[in-house]
Amino acid sequence: MGQQDQRNLLLAIVLSLAILLGFQYFLPQEPPLEAPQSSEQVIGQPTPQPGQGGTVPSTIPGATGSASAPSVPGIPGAVGVSAAQSRSDLLATSPRVKIETPKLSGSISLNGGRLDDLVLTELRETIEEGSPNIVLLSPLGTAEPYYANFGWSVGDGSVATPDASSVWSADKTTLTPQQPVTLSWDNGEGLTFQKTFEVDENYLFTVHQRVVNNSDQTFTALPYGLINRTGTPDILGFYILHEGLVGVLNENLQEIDYSDVLEAENGVISESSNGGWLGITDKYWAAALIPDQSVSVTTRFTGQNLAGVASYQTDYLYNDGVVVAPGSSVEISNSLFAGAKVVTQIDEYETALGVNHFDKIVDFGWFYYITKPLFYAIHWLNEKIGNFGVAILVLTVFIKLAFFPLANKSYKAMAKMRKLQPEMLDLRERFGEDKQRLNQEMMALYKREGANPMSGCLPILIQIPVFFALYKVMFVTIEMRQAPFFGWIKDLSAPDPTSILNGFGILPWGVPELGLLNVLNLGVWPLIMGITMFLQQKLNPQPPDPIQAKIFLFMPIMFTFLLATFPAGLVIYWAWNNTLSIIQQAVIMKRAGVPIGNPTPPSKT
Repeated sequence: MGQQDQRNLLLAIVLSLAILLGFQYFLPQEPPLEAPQSSEQVIGQPTPQPGQGGTVPSTIPGATGSASAPSVPGIPGAVGVSAAQSRSDLLATSPRVKIETPKLSGSISLNGGRLDDLVLTELRETIEEGSPNIVLLSPLGTAEPYYANFGWSVGDGSVATPDASSVWSADKTTLTPQQPVTLSWDNGEGLTFQKTFEVDENYLFTVHQRVVNNSDQTFTALPYGLINRTGTPDILGFYILHEGLVGVLNENLQEIDYSDVLEAENGVISESSNGGWLGITDKYWAAALIPDQSVSVTTRFTGQNLAGVASYQTDYLYNDGVVVAPGSSVEISNSLFAGAKVVTQIDEYETALGVNHFDKIVDFGWFYYITKPLFYAIHWLNEKIGNFGVAILVLTVFIKLAFFPLANKSYKAMAKMRKLQPEMLDLRERFGEDKQRLNQEMMALYKREGANPMSGCLPILIQIPVFFALYKVMFVTIEMRQAPFFGWIKDLSAPDPTSILNGFGILPWGVPELGLLNVLNLGVWPLIMGITMFLQQKLNPQPPDPIQAKIFLFMPIMFTFLLATFPAGLVIYWAWNNTLSIIQQAVIMKRAGVPIGNPTPPSKT
């Protein structure tokens, strides 16, 4: 490989890293969809799928559809709500069963038997004192309903089943981890439908659906579960983060954007699966259906725009009907996850319920096999130290120790290249006009001294996957959300709150929102990172070509502005990693007798 090829390769590696780092910021996966402008809202239940007891309608479940949408006997239709009401008014005026757990508060509506009111009591919207708790589920009649429901489908309409307007009775007034609640509804024809809700101390609901047949006829129906959400939420739209419809079906991860399901044929994406799970995810919390893993279900992701309002639903329907003979009863059990995506709890649910790949509800991304172990390492250190920021710093030391032999070898080679800088500059002065001769002389020098011009690439290549994995940990795990460090860093998952535009926090105003110009909001930690990157670069062998040297000199400036928008925890990691590398590299250079300052060519006299 010639000298020019080697330079180009090194330059390509550095620039590729810069492009990869900036890609998630400058190229979002999709623009945020417009929030709904209308308060018109519809509700309903799923329609039957292929299998016993039903046919497939062309309309989306839970929505009114068009005038040509077929009517399906036995499946509840949509119920219109003419105007949105306040959440508090709806909750106060409708009959409900309270939900009280250490991490959740809310209620189940007896009108329709829906779980449509859920608040995450340990999580707040911001770190400001008095900030509201996170509201996950909201009842029908509000501007953007978001709810889950379970029921039975009979396609021919020969048997009355509970629908969206059915009023259930409850045996208790409050659902707690110690006290299940059973809802009941009698169809007046000898069939009693029951739903028993259980909840643990975290975010898992278990729903036991039971049918008691006191008639003289055999009853066959298909159990279903659904999650319905109206209105497209504000999403970040970053390429590295999925927000929308999600699931694992037949061992395959499905990540469907809100815009994609709206554009799908008939607004439906359907697949038959043995077990699995599916739901709707935000960045830090989600709602997901977990059917019995031993049964075959037909699943659907659906989306439709109705009068300017986007409606989304994930649902499943058993492929085999449940037969209830006269004088007998049948019970089936399914689960619903609704809450914060705490990694350790998600993993516990995956094991307890036997749900393969449920942990992928947390978007660990392509570097999953690096990202997740990295998260657990930080999590373990935080349990011992009590500070996620310090845990990241300690982990960085461990990572440096793990790669020490490889990095040490690389830094020694770089020191040798640094020692040859004066001779390389001399060759450039002598043969600068003859590129071919210059390359020949350079290669001869490398061969004679046993130097490797590509030695500086290795530390960069080592850092890339670790950097991205740590970035994912900082960006997607709720454990990092609002986790403090020291001083002004109150949230490691958010950018440094100081800025040159507010005197680094001295002036009495916050950091202004500048859109794409947010890179101008340089905080203290991004500046520290830029300085460490500059100092580290000064220790590396400098390209003999002046233009390339200027490009390399510009890199720390570009990275300083770029990382100004990144999570503070990631910037702290990068600065600390650079500092450790500077110390290691400086010690090696000193032992090798290589000057730290700028090399000068040998005198020609």
